[in-house]
Amino acid sequence: MSSTTTSTAGMATSLTPSSGRLFSHGIDAHYGDFRDDLLKNGYAVVKGAVARERALQYASDIYQWLEEFDLGFDRNDPTTIHKDHLPDINEKGMCLGYAISHESFTWAVRQEPEVVRAFEKVYDTEDLIVSFDSVNIGFPNRKDIKPNSPWPHQDQDPAKPGFRCLQGLVNLLPNGPKDGGLIVCKGAHLLSEEFHEVFKEEERIWSWTTEWYGFTEAGQAWLKERGCEWVKVEAEPGDLLLWDSRTPHYNLSSETSQSRLCIYTCFMPVSDASREQLETKKMAFEETKMTTHWPNAMHVVDLPVYRNGEIDPHNRSKPRFPVQLSERGFKLTGIPYLEQMA
Repeated sequence: MSSTTTSTAGMATSLTPSSGRLFSHGIDAHYGDFRDDLLKNGYAVVKGAVARERALQYASDIYQWLEEFDLGFDRNDPTTIHKDHLPDINEKGMCLGYAISHESFTWAVRQEPEVVRAFEKVYDTEDLIVSFDSVNIGFPNRKDIKPNSPWPHQDQDPAKPGFRCLQGLVNLLPNGPKDGGLIVCKGAHLLSEEFHEVFKEEERIWSWTTEWYGFTEAGQAWLKERGCEWVKVEAEPGDLLLWDSRTPHYNLSSETSQSRLCIYTCFMPVSDASREQLETKKMAFEETKMTTHWPNAMHVVDLPVYRNGEIDPHNRSKPRFPVQLSERGFKLTGIPYLEQMA
């Protein structure tokens, strides 16, 4: 078990399901904030959820993390952007090892008050849990790994329709129209049930989980015929990007010299998690394991990390420093709610 600093004094917990979550009042409800964009478009940008200077510091912390592997990476030397000088990062910018999901910068972003507050507004509750998701480290002009190509998908089982999960990421560097990053199919979430009824007999693109659906060329053409357009989401350091998990999306690599750094942040009401899931989540936290974007620990990621076809000796199961949590941060692990059930 990793060492953890928490504060639980005066903690009040409640497992009452939230009743006012997004879409519960219909798609024509008006909130006067980013939720209107989520309802209409399936995605939204919450400007300045993290102060710009803190966002840039988190980016610097990630660069420092990369440099401390002592593999030769230097943030000031573009020639060191190479797989031989970096931990394993795939062509989509995903880093899935090294306990990065429990690093200090990752947890600091999850605990940013305005990031949490955005999800409170969506779900109409303060009783939330957070995913132990990954970090995206996208360097431009990489020739040392296979190129990234569009991979339009939704992160939700078509057999389980309706609004189930709000995905998010905190952007840490300037991210313009050609700087790579999130591409979404605007408005397609509202056609999700109709789409999957039409395409229910189509052979699905293989996935290791039913909570992922890949859109074929035929499916993309169907969405285009109904007026759905693909939009590159632009953001500044500290902006929170949110999207309905039914919204088709993917990411692309930067076409400029600008790198892309972001931390995935996904919250959901604790009432959406079963006791068994909270127990799995507790295990994942104590053993500093990664989960996917599902905060109820539907999937725990514990895969080997390879370097040049062999197990990477630089991989590790613990972060550099013990996890530091505020009282609220500890509640986001789900552990206090599990203890309440005992």
